[in-house]
Amino acid sequence: MTYPDSVRIREVGPRDGIQSEKADVATKDKIALIDALSGTGLRLIEAVSFVSPKAIPQMADAREVWQGISRREGVFYSALVPNRKGAEIAAEAGVDGMQVFIAATDSYNLKNVKRTVEESMPNVADVVAVALAAGMPVEGTISTAFGCPYEGDVAPDRVARVSRRMADEGIGAISYGDTTGMGTPRRVTEVIEAVRAELPNLTLNMHFHDTRGTGLANVLAALELGIDYFDASIGGMGGSPYAEGATGNIATEDLVHMLEDMNIDTGIDLAALLDAARLAQGFISGTLPSKVLTAGPRSDVAGPVSQAG
Repeated sequence: MTYPDSVRIREVGPRDGIQSEKADVATKDKIALIDALSGTGLRLIEAVSFVSPKAIPQMADAREVWQGISRREGVFYSALVPNRKGAEIAAEAGVDGMQVFIAATDSYNLKNVKRTVEESMPNVADVVAVALAAGMPVEGTISTAFGCPYEGDVAPDRVARVSRRMADEGIGAISYGDTTGMGTPRRVTEVIEAVRAELPNLTLNMHFHDTRGTGLANVLAALELGIDYFDASIGGMGGSPYAEGATGNIATEDLVHMLEDMNIDTGIDLAALLDAARLAQGFISGTLPSKVLTAGPRSDVAGPVSQAG
């Protein structure tokens, strides 16, 4: 089996992780976490989202967080935006790039933004227009790409059709979200193959949740198909505010730990990641689900191979 020599990891904990956190996370703690992540070797950080504070209260201080971070050279800081207003705020703030989101299913999209998928397409076009006018790159995100909590299984060709609609609006890279952890390696393979058949030049990012314990298995399935771009969240924070029981993303440190042992380069310092995870643990309401944070890296316990004599 041939895997990519290296992968890009986009850290989404400061946005996707914190947005679902039950405890009220202070602005200073959000800033401290982003600054800590900036020192780990990560090159892509989804720092904030400019959304309605009524919809996502944890992101109400997004402007203050953005203004307070110490931006590190070589790190690309992006923001998630839902529409033209969010994109205009992001452009004014001076983020490095934007992500605009939509769901693969109408039911989830209606819960999320009170519009069907088709009704949300003008928002995608608006965000692309604002980003291009500001000279900023913009990527897309399709949630519920591997299953929907309201509609169940999602046909891969449906995901491909939504991808085509986003690509037609000028999106050249799309992240596929396993929003409620319904993905399995088979379904990941089917979606990737369907999207590649429709859009062979599209850049694909995989955004897996570990709700049902398949997160890293899904990463492996994607790696086997040559995917080299993944989202992950420090400590395994995250979930969906619009789906009950949707627990966290794959933990960034768990992903890096696995990739390192596969000799796949990430450019990320695992020890520094674990320090950032401990920082996050200090201000969230529960225990982070990260396996490596709990057990430690295998290098902590793996001694030299004994020789039978």
